[in-house]
Order: sequence, then structure tokens, then C-alpha cells
Amino acid sequence: MKEAIIKFCTRPVAVISLLLLTACAGPQNRPSQPVELPAAFSQAGRFSVSDAWWTAFDDRRLDRLVERALDDNLSLRAGYQRLLQARAVADRQRAGRFPTLNATSSAERQESDTADSTRFSAGLSASYEVDLWGRVQSLSEAEALRAAASLEDYQAAAVSLSGEIAATWFQLVEQRAQHSLADNQLETNRTVLTVIESRFATGQSGSADVLRQRQLVSASRERLNSITGEIGILQNRLAVLLGQSPGQGSVPDGASLPALPPLPDTGVPAGLVQRRPDLQQAWRVVQAADQDLAAAISNRFPRISIDASVSSRATSASDLFDNWLTTLAGNLLVPIVDGGQRRAEVRRSEAALEALVQEYGQAVLTAVREVEDALAREQQQKQRLKSLEEQIRFADTAYLQLRNQYLNGAVSYIEVLNALQEKQDLQRTILNTRQQLLTTRVDLYRALAGSINTKESSRT
Repeated sequence: MKEAIIKFCTRPVAVISLLLLTACAGPQNRPSQPVELPAAFSQAGRFSVSDAWWTAFDDRRLDRLVERALDDNLSLRAGYQRLLQARAVADRQRAGRFPTLNATSSAERQESDTADSTRFSAGLSASYEVDLWGRVQSLSEAEALRAAASLEDYQAAAVSLSGEIAATWFQLVEQRAQHSLADNQLETNRTVLTVIESRFATGQSGSADVLRQRQLVSASRERLNSITGEIGILQNRLAVLLGQSPGQGSVPDGASLPALPPLPDTGVPAGLVQRRPDLQQAWRVVQAADQDLAAAISNRFPRISIDASVSSRATSASDLFDNWLTTLAGNLLVPIVDGGQRRAEVRRSEAALEALVQEYGQAVLTAVREVEDALAREQQQKQRLKSLEEQIRFADTAYLQLRNQYLNGAVSYIEVLNALQEKQDLQRTILNTRQQLLTTRVDLYRALAGSINTKESSRT
């Protein structure tokens, strides 16, 4: 039997088939970039930003929050465990490239009327698939690429988490600043109410003026209560992002928004593709699908496997290895008729690969759009903030003049009230616009960010 197998495996047809079909297997040559990218972004600064982009805001409280979240956030920890799973799968698949060796042993007790005996047996068996067409290697490399994609996915989650921390922190600081502003506005409105009530007592103002101002005081109290509730919600959100239970975590104080850092150097779109972990993750998935296709093509060709075993039986454990029975066999599996199953699998793998390539191209375009959107939004918000600061100067001057004219009886109180409300609305809008400007910068940093060093990634 052994001789027949060896003769069959060395027939010229097998060698010819090997030479003809080797070129058919192996990964396909995909384009390195499925979409055309612009040469540069519409705007760019001169200041480089580190991977720890949040430090550009020069806010120590924000730095501590992001560091805590990267260490303790439960979703990020779960992502790291998924990374470990992917690596274990890659190691398991890589093991298929090497022979397997199994050992067996047993002892059997036999009893009869004449005599009792014990028989011992032991054996080793090994098997190995000769990877003629690279099928096993392609499957191994596919899982290795998926493990690499899982690492990039983990890094993308870290970038997303840091951005969410920064955005939530700036919202919280803005609401605290709004609370302080609302408290000051309430005090101002109460002071004005006292003046109106004094004038009403002397007949210099009507009851409608008192009622309007009391309504404004009541609205100021309601706004203060609303802001207090929003602060609590944002603190709870931060606590959960830090891996803490709401109400039990410690959130740093602070009610002053930082200054906007200078515009960073955005680099070029091609560099963005190489830098962003989510795009690298998508490309690793494309490469893994390319290896899957190579394995599907290789699966249509013959497979050769070699099996070897050695065993021994004896009535005494000391004699167990004196006599060995050895078997060596080679198997050639040639797919002849499978109803088109393997051909269909190749077509499916080709379509799956092409779909992933298109999805990757869409992800690249979306990433470039995110940078451009953040740049455009920041430019618009800067202009809006400049306009609002100019409006607040005019509104403050107009209110003071109208108030003096009202005290002198030259204008009605409704004009003073409108001017006061416009001024206070502008104060709140300016605070909100400053927060939106910082959040837009966070979006820009996230869109440009590369990998972030975390406690878990330092182990990789």
C-alpha cells in the first residue's frame, strides 16, 4: 500500500499540475488606494499635535480625565479582550502550518479461569498537510490580518473615547459657566426689580412694569434650575465614561473654558489614510479578505496530507517499547465533482473582497470629509463669535443708555426690558459658541488622530 501511494504521488501528472496551477493561488493584487484623494486640505496650521492631542488645550483637569478613562473605561477594556481573542484565533490558525502530534496510552486487564493478564499499549500519531498552493498559509495570514485589524479597532475606540471625554468635559464646564452667568443675571434682574418697585411705590412706574420684571426674575430662576439639572446629567455621563457609577465618581471642578489652541498642521489626505486607526482597520480587513480569496482558489486544487503513526503492545510495561508497529501514509485529495460548490465559494469571496474595497474607499472619503467639515465649521464659528462679541458691546451700551433714559422718564420700560433681555441672551450665546468652537476643535483632532498609547496597548 505504501509503495502504491508513493508511485501515485510521483506521477508526472501531479508534477505538471503543480507547475500549471501554482500561479493561480496566492493573494490578489488589490489597489493600494481605491479612491482619488486631493493633494491637500483646504486649511492647515503650522503647529504639530502629538498623539495625545487633548494636551493641546493645556487643561490639566482634562488630561487627568482622559488618562483615567483610557485606563478604566469598561467598553475599552472589553475591546482589549476582543483583541486578545483575535490574536488567539490567529495563533490557532497559524498552528495549522505545522505537523500535529498526538500520544495515546492504555492498560487493559483480562481475567480468565486459568490466568489473569494485563496488556499495555502506547502510540504516537502525526499528521501534516503539504501546503502546495498556499491554502493553509493564506488562512493563517488572513487571521493574522484580522488580529491586526482588531488592534486598530481598539486604537480607534481609544481615540473615540478620548474625544467623547473632551467634548463632555467642555460641555460640563460651559454649563457651570452658564450657571454662574445665570446666577449673576438673576441678581441683576432682582436689583432692577427693586428699582421698578420703588418707582411704582412713588407713582413713577406702572404696575405692568413691575409684572414684566417679576416675570423676568422668575424666568431667570427657572433657567438656573434647568442648568443645575444639565450639570448633573453631564457629571453622570463623565462618571460612566470613567468606569464609575454615577454619583460615586469624582469629577474635577472648573467653570472656565480654555482658550482655543492654534490651528494644527493637518498634513495631507494621503497621510491621514496612513495615520487614522479606523482606516487602517478597514484596510486590514480588506487584506484579510484577499487572503480568504486566495484560500478559496487554492481549495479547488488537490491536497496532499501525510499521516504517520507508531504503536506498541505488551503484557509488561517494561517491554512496551520493544516492538513498534509503524505506519506512514500519504493521502491525495483531488476534488472532482462538488456541484460547483468550490467555484461558488471563489465567486462569493471575490464579491466579498470587492465590497470591502468599496467600503474602505467610502471610509476614506468620509474621513477626509470629517476633516474638511471641522475646518469649515471652525471658521464659521470663529466669525460668529467675533460678531457676537461686537454685538454684546453694542447691546451693553444700548442697555445702559436706555436705563438712564427710563429713570429720567424719557423712554418706556419695555424698551429697557428688551435691551436687558437681548444683552443677557447674547451673554449666554457667546458662552455656548465658545464651547461649540472647542468641541469642533475636538472633532478636528479626532479626525486627524493616530494611535493612542494606553496601558493595554503598551503590552502589545
